[in-house]
Amino acid sequence: MTWNIPNILTLLRLLAAPGVAIMFLYFARPWADWFALVLFVVAATTDWVDGYLARAWNQQTKFGAMLDPIADKAMVVIALLVICGFSGMDPWILLPAVLIMFRETFVSGLREFLGDTADTLKVTPLAKWKTAAQMTAIAVLFSTGAFETYFNMSVEGMDDTTIEAVFAGDLPDEGGIVWKFYGTMYSWWIGITLLWISMALTVITGADYLRKAAPFLKED
Repeated sequence: MTWNIPNILTLLRLLAAPGVAIMFLYFARPWADWFALVLFVVAATTDWVDGYLARAWNQQTKFGAMLDPIADKAMVVIALLVICGFSGMDPWILLPAVLIMFRETFVSGLREFLGDTADTLKVTPLAKWKTAAQMTAIAVLFSTGAFETYFNMSVEGMDDTTIEAVFAGDLPDEGGIVWKFYGTMYSWWIGITLLWISMALTVITGADYLRKAAPFLKED
């Protein structure tokens, strides 16, 4: 193994993947949501940085090529598990999450089976867009969890009549429940839209990888 800066960044991204979930063990919400969001965004940024540095400094290694997709998949899968958990298994999140995780497992299995011929399944530009859409959707949905927690804390103890009066402007919005509600709603819709787009890209790229691997799956 070659320990250069790009490989170290990739390893740190891999270690950050379980750290996203651990935030919810040691911090109360919404702090856990924000800490998980920051950790995820910083780690996701290293995905671009380590690749750029490896090419710019001519430090591309087999170790980095092996570890990079593993780190990406670990980040996405663990973050989706966390989001599915705090969303209460919302079907709008659960369905694309399951398909994304299934595809990632399937493609990893294909690469392992192909062995020395795994170069057949090189990462395509569309697959890179898929990863970017996944990570952006996950980051936005983490913010949804934070907004939702803030809103629930603000309306705790308030009856429906009072809440409706605040939204109607008949009562002052001292707790900021209106912007917290709209923050929850808009971030949820943006995150869900991006998640379903990434799911579509996930299915398309998965089918493309299967097509490329098909000749190697035929019996002699």
